[in-house]
Amino acid sequence: MTNKYDKEFKLQTVRLIQEEGKSAAQVAREMGLHENMLYRWIAEFKQDGSQAFTGSGQLKPEDKAMRDLQKRIRDLEEENEILKKAMHYFAKDRR
Repeated sequence: MTNKYDKEFKLQTVRLIQEEGKSAAQVAREMGLHENMLYRWIAEFKQDGSQAFTGSGQLKPEDKAMRDLQKRIRDLEEENEILKKAMHYFAKDRR
């Protein structure tokens, strides 16, 4: 079973490595973590900074904006199809 670590734990662990100059191997031994996991956390922190480690269904702001836009497009396309069907229905009545 994999352990789940919260955002604050990951940030503190990355800070130990970056600010205190400890090696990832040393921190991994001290905390009982796999060294590769720490390297992955460091890379994610370097890439996303304070937005890193969202987890638990939370999205980064740009990912949330993209998801919201995609939903809006789907809704508008569905609305457009309904209007097209209504237009055809009412056009038949005129004949």
